[in-house]
Amino acid sequence: MATVSVLIITLNEEKNIRRCLESVKWADEMILIDAQSSDRTVEIAREYTDKIFIRKWEGFGGAKNFANRQASSDWLFWIDADEEVSPALAEEIKQTLDDPQADGYFVPRLANFLGRWIKHSGWYPGYILRPVRRELAKFSDLQVHEGLIAPPKSAKLKNPLFHYTDPSIRHYFEKLNNYTSLAAMDLQKRGKQFRISDLIIRPLHIIVKMYILRCGFLDGFQGFLLALFSGVYVFVKYAKLWEIQKNHVQE
Repeated sequence: MATVSVLIITLNEEKNIRRCLESVKWADEMILIDAQSSDRTVEIAREYTDKIFIRKWEGFGGAKNFANRQASSDWLFWIDADEEVSPALAEEIKQTLDDPQADGYFVPRLANFLGRWIKHSGWYPGYILRPVRRELAKFSDLQVHEGLIAPPKSAKLKNPLFHYTDPSIRHYFEKLNNYTSLAAMDLQKRGKQFRISDLIIRPLHIIVKMYILRCGFLDGFQGFLLALFSGVYVFVKYAKLWEIQKNHVQE
């Protein structure tokens, strides 16, 4: 079987990191890039690997490309600290990489939002590229929601990666403030011009799409909150774009 390096970026993830690392103990190598955590993240991680790099934060894309360069295995498998490889997915990865027919594989990600597994709302299966040949692994340069660039020959796996995305409403909105700022900067970088309709039509569109068209109502009250919060996310992102462009004009 081909060898696999698991790569993880962390910042104050002591509540998640053990669950994550336990789920990837089957890998040949675990590499952790820590953005100067102030909790027990690194201490816990040292129980699983000695390949830990503590670095000043330089953005998701930069950190992940650095991690890629530290790996020595044939394949890379990226995982976030709040994710967990299901036993079925671990077995499927091992079997698939024993005789790979592609250069990268998309896995379905099943998210747990406020204690409920979200199986609709446009979130599942939510395929993401994870196992990829090391020599072909490269990340986009987006500030947020960066991802591996898919090689031409890719395929899909069927078993899920678990994502414990938001255990509380407070956690969601703490992330929202940071992520919307990064997303607004990405919009500005791409030349997107703010329009007032961005604050009206776009949030309403995402709420209707997630809750009605993507059957978010089947995800219970969490599905309702997820659609509403996603609309708020879009509203704040474009409001911050307006602020960036207003300040730019005044300079």
